[in-house]
Amino acid sequence: MTAALLIVGAMLAFMALRVPIAVAMFGAGALGYGTLAGWNTLANFLNSLPFSRFANYDLSVIPLFLLMGNLATQGGISRDLFAFASRVLGRLRGGLAMASVLASAAFGSICGSSVATAATISAVALPEMERHGYSGRIATGTLAAGGTLGILIPPSVPLVIYAILAEQNIAKLFAAAFIPGLIAMVGYMLAIAIYVRLFPNHAPDTTPVPSLSRRGGRQRLTGWFSDFTGIAPIALVFIVVFGGIYGGLFTPTEGAAIGVAATFFAAWWRGELTLHKLAQSAYATAQGSAMIFLIFIGADVMNAALALTQVPSQLAAAVQGWNLPPLLIVAGILLFYIVLGAVMDELSMLLLTIPLFFPIINGLDFSFWGLSQGDAAIWFGILVLMTVGFGMLAPPVGLNVYVVNRMAQGVGKGVPIAESYRGVIPFLISDTLRMLLLLFFPHISLWLVGFVR
Repeated sequence: MTAALLIVGAMLAFMALRVPIAVAMFGAGALGYGTLAGWNTLANFLNSLPFSRFANYDLSVIPLFLLMGNLATQGGISRDLFAFASRVLGRLRGGLAMASVLASAAFGSICGSSVATAATISAVALPEMERHGYSGRIATGTLAAGGTLGILIPPSVPLVIYAILAEQNIAKLFAAAFIPGLIAMVGYMLAIAIYVRLFPNHAPDTTPVPSLSRRGGRQRLTGWFSDFTGIAPIALVFIVVFGGIYGGLFTPTEGAAIGVAATFFAAWWRGELTLHKLAQSAYATAQGSAMIFLIFIGADVMNAALALTQVPSQLAAAVQGWNLPPLLIVAGILLFYIVLGAVMDELSMLLLTIPLFFPIINGLDFSFWGLSQGDAAIWFGILVLMTVGFGMLAPPVGLNVYVVNRMAQGVGKGVPIAESYRGVIPFLISDTLRMLLLLFFPHISLWLVGFVR
């Protein structure tokens, strides 16, 4: 136990010195592994680790989904999504904020990244919300919360990583995340509706859709048709990719490759995908993939060092020996994730903790809910995913809040960071209620899994 605490303490010390999390995990893990097993053993382990880790075929899903999201960003697809959502919801009080949530959900379905979704939709929505009189609090809070839909609605990079670590079927996890993602989207819209009713000075009564109020019948119809044709390619990408995955026509990896091709043609058809933007997409994908894979290596070394201390197996045995209700144990793990989210990003949390917590979940009996071991693993993955999204909003870190707040500094007068944190409170309440709902009713997540071939 002492050795494990020293390894974790070394990692936290590196992080306090602003060492990147991947390097911090690698450094602490290498020091611990070398001390416990010998430095020659460490050298042999590092010699084989990169190939053994990255030879995994399923890992190719990550750069493919990242490329799909980058092509969608560079192709201006986010603008079409926001324009359509604004036309549908813009006349309601808080309609533009609701439209931002809807656009975030749609963009998340082809992106898979929380921060990328928040940043992309913010670039489009923030100026519009500022222009129509929305307060900085609700504008930044909405966009930060909407960004978390990028990891809730498939495809989700953290969910792919969980599937690989827990050795679960990616397609089944995608199916399990779909309904919780829709619940999250509707919950955020309800939170906005309630908030603007309680605090009407934060949003205008209505938001006129640009030029729509002056349209006649034919012009109005033309406007709707134009907006619909703008999102039609995106809808087609989603239907082809996920229809094929869920229908058993191709694997998630093959679906990701098809999604890249479909997104490329959708962006090209819009006429915005220049060679320069294509190069930017490739560079951003390479950069993001390298960051994720480096975190993989760091976490593997860290977990190998912790395994030598036998703490993971001892912890699993100890928890099982407490004879606590399984639901209480799961709730405790989720609370730990919320606390951990204050100091770590979502990928690092998953890579570091899933090897530690998953054996505990595997050892619990959920038969009182009629859950098999596989069902429990999928259900736990969805709960972890939601908790990770909670950590993206909660202070003192709340990475999404920082990203959106920083972007807001270039719009109007800027927004104090404290106001942005106040803005996410309604959404954190919504997240808490949704987490409790899915914790006590696991079959909500598992219903669609039965339809996956």
